Amino acid sequence: MAQLDEHGRTRLMYPEATERGMALAVHARTNPERLAIEDRHGSHTFGELNSRANQLVRVFRERGLEAGDGIALLCSNRVEFVETYAAVLRGGFRLTTINWHLTAEEAGYIVADCEAKAFVADVRFSDTGGGALKYAPDTTLQLSVGGSIPGFEDYESALRGMDTTDLVDPILGNTMLYTSGTTGRPKGVFREGATRSSLTGPIVATAVFQPEQDRNLITGPLYHAAPLLINMAGPLEAGVGSILMDRWDAREALRLIEKHGVTHSHLVPTMFHRLLQIPAAERAEFDVSSLRWIVHGAAPCPDHIKADMIDWWGPILYEYYAATEGGGFWISSEEWSRKPGSVGRIDPERFSIRVVDESGDDVALGEIGTVYFKAPESGRFEYFKAPEKTTSAYRGDYYTMGDLGRVDEDDYLFLTGRSAELIISGGVNIYPAEVDAILLRHPAVSDVATIGIPNDEWGEEVKAVVQVDEGVIASEGLAMELLAFAREHLAHYKCPRSLDFAEALPRLDSGKIQRGKVRDRYV
Repeated sequence: MAQLDEHGRTRLMYPEATERGMALAVHARTNPERLAIEDRHGSHTFGELNSRANQLVRVFRERGLEAGDGIALLCSNRVEFVETYAAVLRGGFRLTTINWHLTAEEAGYIVADCEAKAFVADVRFSDTGGGALKYAPDTTLQLSVGGSIPGFEDYESALRGMDTTDLVDPILGNTMLYTSGTTGRPKGVFREGATRSSLTGPIVATAVFQPEQDRNLITGPLYHAAPLLINMAGPLEAGVGSILMDRWDAREALRLIEKHGVTHSHLVPTMFHRLLQIPAAERAEFDVSSLRWIVHGAAPCPDHIKADMIDWWGPILYEYYAATEGGGFWISSEEWSRKPGSVGRIDPERFSIRVVDESGDDVALGEIGTVYFKAPESGRFEYFKAPEKTTSAYRGDYYTMGDLGRVDEDDYLFLTGRSAELIISGGVNIYPAEVDAILLRHPAVSDVATIGIPNDEWGEEVKAVVQVDEGVIASEGLAMELLAFAREHLAHYKCPRSLDFAEALPRLDSGKIQRGKVRDRYV
């Protein structure tokens, strides 16, 4: 059963339901006809979603998958994505979601690296999904969603006739999402026995869900950590129905908010920017008074953009500071208005941080240094099959995302910059070394430094600065050729939007590129 607490939030009377990934089953038992998911194909109740998840678990088990086995998912925002997630949570499997912007080679690397035994792919990305199999031959089950993909079994056919009843032996599954790094290849971020970072639960708790009347709008692609774990999983576990956007469109978002009386959602700063670009008179035509909780993160939000959103929607914005590896800061609109630009206040009872200089010593109050988070006693992240990368990410019990910041006299953290190794464009992390590695394959390139430069809409855009090989003439034609070469081998969102030439690039004696010096020319 489920009951409401003093705030009207769902409280499960079976704690083991959440511990075994069965919260959805509780809502299906108590409110089977309540809307769970609405996508572009139709509406799906909690009862229907739960039954389909049970069928999919049994498909996986009958095809030989066991607890702990990996499942890769390449899928657009549609109900089958949620079904797969729910099946993994109750079946004891390990889910890796794949960015559908990737090339077949990039997707195939992740499918193989996460040791997926099953691969579920959306027919919309049939070229990527089908092509990925060439690089990941060890999957034993391939299911195609929404149509036929060569080499895949039809998802609907596989589920047909399977038992829909709840499992008698549910086992809590896990998610392992991939993040790129300074070495170029993406890495799986794994937590033993944990489906999410230490931040997710506390930030979702601020939502104060009232499941019988609330509606949640899912705005971003579910393969990303925040849309998946905050925007989808949190409301789903609370019994709140969600509207799935197929892709972001500012006017469509406003229409859906008004139509469905949306109360909760997750956005990124680029979405705020797009919303504010709509003329004020047109914005006023949409009724957004139902909104009670908007959480945002993934990239720094310019102060004036956030202030304008608060003026429009009211003090309902919560900002978080985190990454796939973890994190632990958030701040309400009221706090932010008192401390503009802050990402939150240190809570020593929940987590601690250090701000250190290049020698690893703590800086004085108010001084800028590198921000390190203290890792939790349990559920610490590790990079899958990469113990050396895990070790290098930690300094004792602390780890860093490479951000620079300072702490004020009231213990509020302000981010002042970050490592030049990371580019954030439209809320998406892009690691320069991955772009460098591709451009260095071109015979005309002797050296390259990929950097992020300011962009009013996206926050940053990708630029490559290239040193050509001896005897090669730098030209506009060569620049276009190199940009086209990058687009052949990389997901387009990672590709440079512009390319400059330099006679030489600054490197340390160790050989490490000094991206900060290159970036300083443009910032």
